[in-house]
Amino acid sequence: MSSPTTKARTIKCPTCGRANKIPVAAEGTPRCGNCKSPLPWIVDADENEFAEVAEEATPLVVVDLWATWCGPCRMVSPALEQVATELAGRVKLVKVDIDRNPHLAQRFEVQAVPTLLILDKGEPVARRAGAAPAGTLRSWVEQVAAGRRDSERG
Repeated sequence: MSSPTTKARTIKCPTCGRANKIPVAAEGTPRCGNCKSPLPWIVDADENEFAEVAEEATPLVVVDLWATWCGPCRMVSPALEQVATELAGRVKLVKVDIDRNPHLAQRFEVQAVPTLLILDKGEPVARRAGAAPAGTLRSWVEQVAAGRRDSERG
């Protein structure tokens, strides 16, 4: 089994269309090798790599705790990917299948799916349950990000 630092996902650059391999765990913000634009950082994580992939990430991390049998989870997934694309360079989307990772579901006290968390430097700073359209999710993430910037200034 490979370590999280060697696992990667291919992401198409929304600016120039070039395919880029993005590591699931890395420092900073992934950028397109061609045009240097920030790339959407969308990865799957399991219990073994969650700390490295989500908790040690520099940008805000949106965690999608979902299940394969969950209809609302399938509805919210494209909306979350849209938000991650629109906020490329500012957030990282980490998707966790709770049926395959029950310890993470228990740790974050998941009672309904999808459960969405925002982590700032590994600490949960916001939480919501249920599906929502991309615009609502983007507003939620931007509101949390604005609060983060305000607290860094204060």
